[in-house]
Amino acid sequence: MDPIAENSSRTLANGGQVAEDDIPKDGTGVVKLDPWLSPFQDSLKRRYAKAQGWIKTIQETEGGLNKFSKGADIFGLHMNNDNSISYREWAPNAIRASLVGDFNNWNRESHPMKKNEFGVFELTIPPAVNGQAAIEHNSKIKISMELPTGEWIDRLPAWIKYVTQDLSVSPAYDARFWNPPPTERYTFKYPRPKRPASIRVYEAHVGISSPELRVTTYKEFTKTMLPRIRDLGYNVIQLMAIMEHAYYASFGYQVNNFFAASSRYGPPEDLKELVDTAHSMGLVVLLDVVHSHASKNVLDGLNEFDGTDHQYFHEGPKGKHELWDSRLFNYGHHEVMRFLLSNLRFWMDEYHFDGFRFDGVTSMLYTHHGIGTGFSGGYHEYFGAGVDEEAIVYLMLANELLHELYPESITVAEDVSGMPALCLPLSLGGVGFDYRLAMAIPDMWIKILKEKKDEEWDIGNICFTLTNRRHGEKTIAYAESHDQALVGDKSLMMHLCDAELYTNMSNLTPLTPVIDRGMALHKMIRLLTHGLGGEGYLNFEGNEFGHPEWLDFPREGNQNSFWYARRQLNLTDDPLLRYQYLNNFDRSMNQTEQKYGWLHAPQAYISLKHEGDKVIVFERAGVVFIFNFHPSSSFTDYRIGIQEKGTYRIVLNSDSKEHGGFNRVDENTRFFTEPTEWNGRANCAHVYIPCRTALVLALESTVSQK
Repeated sequence: MDPIAENSSRTLANGGQVAEDDIPKDGTGVVKLDPWLSPFQDSLKRRYAKAQGWIKTIQETEGGLNKFSKGADIFGLHMNNDNSISYREWAPNAIRASLVGDFNNWNRESHPMKKNEFGVFELTIPPAVNGQAAIEHNSKIKISMELPTGEWIDRLPAWIKYVTQDLSVSPAYDARFWNPPPTERYTFKYPRPKRPASIRVYEAHVGISSPELRVTTYKEFTKTMLPRIRDLGYNVIQLMAIMEHAYYASFGYQVNNFFAASSRYGPPEDLKELVDTAHSMGLVVLLDVVHSHASKNVLDGLNEFDGTDHQYFHEGPKGKHELWDSRLFNYGHHEVMRFLLSNLRFWMDEYHFDGFRFDGVTSMLYTHHGIGTGFSGGYHEYFGAGVDEEAIVYLMLANELLHELYPESITVAEDVSGMPALCLPLSLGGVGFDYRLAMAIPDMWIKILKEKKDEEWDIGNICFTLTNRRHGEKTIAYAESHDQALVGDKSLMMHLCDAELYTNMSNLTPLTPVIDRGMALHKMIRLLTHGLGGEGYLNFEGNEFGHPEWLDFPREGNQNSFWYARRQLNLTDDPLLRYQYLNNFDRSMNQTEQKYGWLHAPQAYISLKHEGDKVIVFERAGVVFIFNFHPSSSFTDYRIGIQEKGTYRIVLNSDSKEHGGFNRVDENTRFFTEPTEWNGRANCAHVYIPCRTALVLALESTVSQK
C-alpha cells in the first residue's frame, strides 16, 4: 500500500489525522494518490461531507455512532435483571400492536404495546408468579399489528435472534424467544487473533461441509473443518450463508432475518463455539454479510413489515432488484441506518466475528445496480447520476464504525466495477474497505480454458490481468470462488478434466494426458494467482483439491436432492486417489507464503513474459517465481534475471512427487547468480524448467535445513 494510505488514520475519528499535513481534510486526499480523480473532487467532497453530516446528526440525536449502533440492545426482546422482558419494534404505519405467542395462547388482547412519537412500539412483560420469565425459552412468538385499513397482520420481530423452519408444516419460519439457562449459554474463552499481514482466505459453507447427503451442523464443522483449514495453511475463514435465509438454494443471499444465525445448522450457541474454537487455532473468522438487498418474503422477512413497501426499503420499483427478485434498502433513512449498523455490531459482539465480506457491493454503489452495465474503467462511470451516494455513505459509516471500535477488524468488498478509493482510508475520502475481490481474475481463467488452446495462451495478457489493480488499494485474488462451483458453471478442474475426473483420478489407473494436464495447470494457475494477483488470496471449500462436482442445493428442480449440496472432502484422505496431490500442493503453497510473505509485499516485478516459450518469471518478497506453461517444451539452462545476488534453492516445486508431478527437478540443486544484467535485473541464473511446471526459488540462507 502507498505510504500516504498506510500512514493515514483508518477512520474519520480525530479529525481524520494523517501523516502528511498537506493532505486536505475534505475527502479529496485520494487525489494525492490518483491525480486522475482531480476532475471529480466535487463528488468526493460531497460524499465526505454527507458522511460527516451523518456522524454529526447521530452525535447530536443519538449520542454518537457507538451508542447508535447498539440498536440490538434496545430493539427486539430482552431479559431484564428482574426477569421481566422488554420488547421494542419500529413499525410506523401500524396503529396498534401486541406481542402474541405460545405464552399467551396467541391472544392479541393479552399483551398490547404502546406506540411513541417515533413509531416505536414498546412493551414490558413482568415476570410470572414463580418469578421466572413469562415467556419460556425457545417458545414461539410474533408481533401482531393493526393497519390503518383495520386489517391485522402478523410478523416475525425484525430483530429476532433465532427462527426455525418446519418444512412438514410450512416453508415459513417461526420466531422463537432465545433465552437459554446460564448452564446452556456458551462462554467465549479465547481472544480474537490479530489481523494477519497476509490473508489467506478459506471461503466455506457450513451446510455443505460433509460428503453425507444432508445439512452439516456447526458442531461438525468445528470438529472436522476447522483443523483441516488450519492445516492447509489458511488463516482466515469466510463463512457463507450464516444470516438466516428461508430458501436454502439461495446460497444464503436471500436473507430473511438479519440478526438470526441460521438454525438449519444448529442453535446459536454452537456457532459461538465454532468462532471461539477457530480463534483458539489462530484463525480469523469473517461473516459474509448481505446488506445489499433482502428477501421479498413477507410472512417471515422484513418486506411489508408494517404493511407498507417502504419501511426499510425504497418505495415502488426503486425498492426492487429486478434480477434478484428481492428488496433494496433505503440507506438514507435514519432507522434503516440504525438497523444495518446495529446488525454489524451485533455479529461482532454477540458472535465475536472478526469482520465482514460485504456481498453485492456493486449493486449498492450504483442506482442501475450493475444490471446491463459494463465497466470500462473510465472514471466518469464512478461519479454522477448513476451512483447511489446514500449507499456509499452507509458503507463509509459502516467501515468507520468497524475500524474505530474494532481496530483489528477486516472488511472486504465484493465489487466488480473497480470503484476508485473503495479500499482507501476514510480520512483520505475513501469508502474505507480493507480489501476488494479481484473478480476479473476467475473470469479470465475460465475464458482462457473455454476458448484457447494451450499454445494460444496470451502470457502478456494473463500477467496484465493479474496485476491490473488500483495502486494503494489492497486486493484479494482468487482463481475461482463459489460462483464458479455453482450448477450451470464449472470449476477449474471440471473445465480442465471434465468426465475423466470420474474415471481416471485413481493411482491404479494410467495417468492420462487429460489428467496430467489438468493437475499441472490446476497447480500453476493457483500459484500464479497467489503470487501475482493481489495482497490476499481466497479459495472456495473443496476447490483446493479439484472437487469433481458442482454445487446444486435441494430445490424443486432437482427433486430436493442433496447429491450436489455437499463437499466430498473424504477424497483427499484416500491414498489411492490423486486428489491428495492437489491438496498437498495447496498446503505447500500457503505454507511457503506464510514463510516469505509475498502477499503483503510490494507488487511483483515481472522480468520475463515470453510468448513463444510460455514462460513467466517474477520476483516478490525476495523469492523468484518461474512458470513454464508450454505444453511440451522443457528448457535446460534457461537464463532468468534475478535482482539480488546469492545462492538460491527450490522452496516450492509443482512437479514434485508429493504434488503429483514427475520429480523432473532435483530439489537439492543450488542456483548461483552471475553478475550479468538480464531482463532488467542486476544478476542472472540458469535453471531447468520442465513443461507445465512452476518453481519458487529463495535465497539459500532463508531455507531451513531439513
